[in-house]
Amino acid sequence: MGPGQVETAAKDVASPAHINEPSPLRKMISVASIAAGVQFGWALQLSLLTPYVQLLGIPHKWSSLIWLCGPISGMLVQPTVGYYSDRCTSRFGRRRPFIAVGAVLVAVAGILIGYAADLGQMAGDKLDQTPKTRAIWFFALGFWILDVANNTLQGPCRAFLADLAAGDAKKTRTANAFFSFFMAVGNVLGYAAGSYTNLHKMFPFTMTKACDIYCANLKSCFFISIILLLALTVISLCYVKDKQWSPERGDADVKTPFLKEVFGAFKVMERPMWMLLIVTALNWIAWFPFLLFDTDWMGREVYGGDSAGDDKLKKLYNQGVHVGALGLMINAIVLGFMSLGVEWISRMMGGAKRLWGVVNFILAVCLAMTVLVTKLAEAHRKSVGAYAGPTEGVRAGALTLFALLGIPLAVTFSIPFALASIISSNSGAGQGLSLGVLNLAIVIPQMVVSLGGGPFDALFGGGNLPGFVVGAIAAAISGVVALTVLP
Repeated sequence: MGPGQVETAAKDVASPAHINEPSPLRKMISVASIAAGVQFGWALQLSLLTPYVQLLGIPHKWSSLIWLCGPISGMLVQPTVGYYSDRCTSRFGRRRPFIAVGAVLVAVAGILIGYAADLGQMAGDKLDQTPKTRAIWFFALGFWILDVANNTLQGPCRAFLADLAAGDAKKTRTANAFFSFFMAVGNVLGYAAGSYTNLHKMFPFTMTKACDIYCANLKSCFFISIILLLALTVISLCYVKDKQWSPERGDADVKTPFLKEVFGAFKVMERPMWMLLIVTALNWIAWFPFLLFDTDWMGREVYGGDSAGDDKLKKLYNQGVHVGALGLMINAIVLGFMSLGVEWISRMMGGAKRLWGVVNFILAVCLAMTVLVTKLAEAHRKSVGAYAGPTEGVRAGALTLFALLGIPLAVTFSIPFALASIISSNSGAGQGLSLGVLNLAIVIPQMVVSLGGGPFDALFGGGNLPGFVVGAIAAAISGVVALTVLP
């Protein structure tokens, strides 16, 4: 957005970035640590919930529709929360009230998801029947609330970091790198919990007639996720104060309608922000097929299992899902170390855009290599037997891809948001609204993948490979665009 082009937005949302000194790094780290609690829940979503909805009876080709909750809530919630958090005059500050509400909603959602099977049985589902329609409805409600809560949390958290950085570009990049690092910490914890099959023993009450071991482990994971998030949120919001904001005299009576300002933001947006949105959208078209179906790929294509097959195929599928959760934990460890080095590596490579472009090519190669791993696994099963499972070499190759994907993921989680914050600081626009607009470039591709992923895969005989191939192509294009058109 141009400095002279944002009219009421620049006046109403006079950011503290222009009037305060940057806050100490320890306070930024404290706020960034909330990401660990948020991402713990996301890790559970990505590793366990797609297989879980299939166990409830939703066919594979339609399970992606469940993930529409995320992009729809993200498209509506983040810009809305960003807009109102920019203007919040609460005595508790602009961002903290939204962060607190989001944390409480996560707790409610986790309980609904964990107890979906039990609630479904109480509402009339039969234990020996699938699909379990009522359980699916409870699950979908909890899933929707969880996505609304996560969007309510993450936007204000990143905007709070931008406020604390006070317009300092280096501190903005560092704060977002720490946010990415704590996302990795949350991923490690979430995927470790998801891959541990005896977690339910810590909470014996989680196993019920309607809830088997897999369900009980899922329920236990969400209990731990809720405790972690609430603890980190309370500590951070008590430690880091968010100054009460008041509009400048003469501007308080100037009201800009929400929708008018959102569309106005697009109207006055200059080339750097448009290019950022384009690269981000292409980047997430590449990521979402894998992020949504990575553990399903391990269970279905690599291990040759089937969640709707006989007992042996179900066992193979569950083994693959848990190995996939292990792969995601390895991915998160690489993500964490890479996040701490993003600032240094981008300087060594001559800028953030060059780093982002290069890692998008790494993403493209890794997604393309899933085809090779799958074909090797299929060839082994044809020669040995359908219930054989993958060789150690195939398993190691799949886990290596998970590890390598941690490198581009660290950049994806930090650089786009840092660039958006820097651009909005230079233009005078509100941090919350600007990050909300960037989020549209993430959720719209997710909607495309959620709506078209299942039917598109079905056109090619089912499975996950068609979506992964499209992702590889999108990653390569985003790499070219990042290197050639980003400022």
